[in-house]
Amino acid sequence: MSIKDNIAQLLESHFGEFVSGSQAAQQLGVTRAAVWKGIQALESDGHKIEAVPNRGYRLSPDSDPISASLIHSYLGPLGDTFTIDTYQSVDSTNLVLKRSAQNINQWHVAVSGTQTSGRGRMGRSFFSPTGTGLYISLFLRPEMPAADAAMITSAAAVAVCRAIEECTSAKPEIKWVNDVFAGGLKVCGILTEAAMDMESGSLEYAILGVGMNVYKPEGGFPPELHGIAGAVLPKPEHNARCALAAAFLRNFYTMYKDISKGSFVDEYKRRSFLIGQKIYVIKGDERVPAVAVDIDSECRLIVRYEDGRQAALSSGEVSVRQRLGGK
Repeated sequence: MSIKDNIAQLLESHFGEFVSGSQAAQQLGVTRAAVWKGIQALESDGHKIEAVPNRGYRLSPDSDPISASLIHSYLGPLGDTFTIDTYQSVDSTNLVLKRSAQNINQWHVAVSGTQTSGRGRMGRSFFSPTGTGLYISLFLRPEMPAADAAMITSAAAVAVCRAIEECTSAKPEIKWVNDVFAGGLKVCGILTEAAMDMESGSLEYAILGVGMNVYKPEGGFPPELHGIAGAVLPKPEHNARCALAAAFLRNFYTMYKDISKGSFVDEYKRRSFLIGQKIYVIKGDERVPAVAVDIDSECRLIVRYEDGRQAALSSGEVSVRQRLGGK
């Protein structure tokens, strides 16, 4: 580990307490100048550190950086499964992995605190402000037909819900196919992009992207997202984003190992708030009224149109016309 990571670990082990520069230098076997440089590097990485003369340094209670070493520490026994690169800002974590697709292995992860060109479904931009969100992309080499790629997104939605419940008091729900809501507001979007092997018809690789609103941005969400976007925590908490990242990766890993069995589908269905709701099925500029009837074993949305026809949607977009009682 680097001096920076060793200092971070030392401050974490004394969380709430001050550690003097001389104490840190002696314990780590480095100079006080090296400790000071390490503190500066940690601050550059997003750690909030309180420095008090004659007392030393301590992590602020709301210090919440994006840190590979912290994510690894929260992963527990799975720490060696994932290789993790962290960034303060990127254009898009999905694009970071796409550019490196020929040189990385399955379970490689890119995590950033900001995206300057975040993307959602249908080519839309994804609001990714500084310091309040969590943007994760995971590189996979699935052994499945391309037609089954939607199962990756569905499993990810369940993993996000579990992570939110583990780390916060929010009560997440799923809006088919790729959005997670809490308190009636969207807190997470998921985008899976894949490259297909044209000869075999199977996936060459898939990149799973997750964008989560952990806190409301300073000044609130932009006007176009008022009443639409929400966050899973009311204010910054110590290491919350790294804990959420690790919880998501742990839960997704468990489901992905047996993804072909679809063991998560019942939970996906139980967490969905669309079933029984009046919706619009969006087809280009057309909004077709329907009712969401069910979600099947392949996580397709079963809809019934007003003329009585039923259809199983494996992809696309829907919106709620009128949210009825129940979920």
